[in-house]
Amino acid sequence: MEIHQVQIRVRYSETDQMQVVYHGNYAQYFEIGRVEWLRNKGISYKWMEDNGIMLPVVSLTMNYKKPARYDELLTLKTIFKILSTVKIEFDYELYNDKGELLTTGNSILVFVDMKSGRPIAPPAYISELLKTLY
Repeated sequence: MEIHQVQIRVRYSETDQMQVVYHGNYAQYFEIGRVEWLRNKGISYKWMEDNGIMLPVVSLTMNYKKPARYDELLTLKTIFKILSTVKIEFDYELYNDKGELLTTGNSILVFVDMKSGRPIAPPAYISELLKTLY
């Protein structure tokens, strides 16, 4: 299991009138975690897109346990779960600065050829790198 951590400070614009993070912002937090997890492994979304590959989310689930609040420093753990023939899957755990688990999540993404719009196998270097992690 390969885990990457990133810290996120809750901005005022991400909260509602109760200073609680609006539920839709968690998807953006998970994206930050996923992009940084990949970047940490030498895999760049920009490189993939420059080479005709997209990585859209096809499934996203979230479970809210406690609210995140304005100005909290959150720690997001992004956990690589599996790479299949065309999909990559991640789990997420979001903690507040007291170490309390706030939210969990899961996303599945598909490697897609930008020209055809069809699912494709990940590039060989990505596949080889990620296969060593499980």
